[in-house]
Amino acid sequence: MTITIGVLGLQGDLEEHVSAWKQALEECNSSGNVRVVKKKEDLGSLSAISLPGGESTVMGGLASRSELFSELKERILDGLPVLGTCAGMILLSKGSRDRVVTDKKQPLLGVLDVEVERNHYGRQGESFEKMISISVLGPEPYRGVFIRAPVVRKIGDGVKSLAELDGEPVCVSQGNLLATSFHPELSGDDRLHSYFLREYLK
Repeated sequence: MTITIGVLGLQGDLEEHVSAWKQALEECNSSGNVRVVKKKEDLGSLSAISLPGGESTVMGGLASRSELFSELKERILDGLPVLGTCAGMILLSKGSRDRVVTDKKQPLLGVLDVEVERNHYGRQGESFEKMISISVLGPEPYRGVFIRAPVVRKIGDGVKSLAELDGEPVCVSQGNLLATSFHPELSGDDRLHSYFLREYLK
């Protein structure tokens, strides 16, 4: 079976996601292709999709106005596997808050039973890298790249925390969803993408 991975292409670090998926497909010896998704018609033949980093408010607004949002949510509820990174985690969540403005009232898919706090680790100039332990990837630490990163503040019963930083969840899974506060596509380490291919596209 040929795998088709979509990358939501409204805004964000698209090229890095496409490259990371291609590397992971090669690493897993999987036949597949990667394409950018910009309209609801692009969702039809996808095996999975990733929601990249970027500005979650802008991404959500663009998606909702194009009817892509409602179609994407329907596909996710039907079981489409999703990897959401940074802003992608925010879009998947059931609630988004800010350290200063509290409830953001932004368009969200609301499919991941978590509440996140935006920009928890600071703004662009406060971005950082940190070696973290991700339970499903084995004992070797993973290079987490945190850029205006959110953090999970509340976690639902069906959600599993796979990695934490300073006691706060930064990588979570629920059913067909995997979400990270950090940017795995910038880590130079394809283990998380390869794990997703093996475990979510069986």
